[in-house]
Amino acid sequence: MPSFDVVSEVNQDEVQNALNQANKEIATRFDFKDAGAEITQEKASIQLRAVNAFKLKALCEIVLGKLAKRNVSLKNIEQKEPDVSSTGKASQTLVVKQGLEGDVAKQVVAAAKETKLKIQAHIQGNEVRVTGKNRDDLQTVIAALRAGDFPVALGFKNFRE
Repeated sequence: MPSFDVVSEVNQDEVQNALNQANKEIATRFDFKDAGAEITQEKASIQLRAVNAFKLKALCEIVLGKLAKRNVSLKNIEQKEPDVSSTGKASQTLVVKQGLEGDVAKQVVAAAKETKLKIQAHIQGNEVRVTGKNRDDLQTVIAALRAGDFPVALGFKNFRE
């Protein structure tokens, strides 16, 4: 039976390239000279640090702009509240969301079943597998899911006959 998987993945290589571009821009910009601006990447998050909240906001805009130019969906980037210390130093965490969480996966399954086609959709870990007897039905489901508004960016892989 034909099937495909609905996933929400961020290409970590593109994130790394975007952060490298942002670091290069910060190094060359006059307004960030002696600003203590720093971008570090951990497993599933990006740490931003600057000398004050204003510089932190500008740093965040640079990083988000570079991510958008590298085709990383900003729906998968969660911005935490900035932390400003008593000395004025500011930091912020950007969380990179990977996979479909429970509520979002249920929304995807419901949206797939709303098409009223003869398909089955079920959750498998951090992805949703959609199967059906007709390949055209599956392509219709993909089009319907692309048209839908979900809190994360959806990707489709493993389309099999």
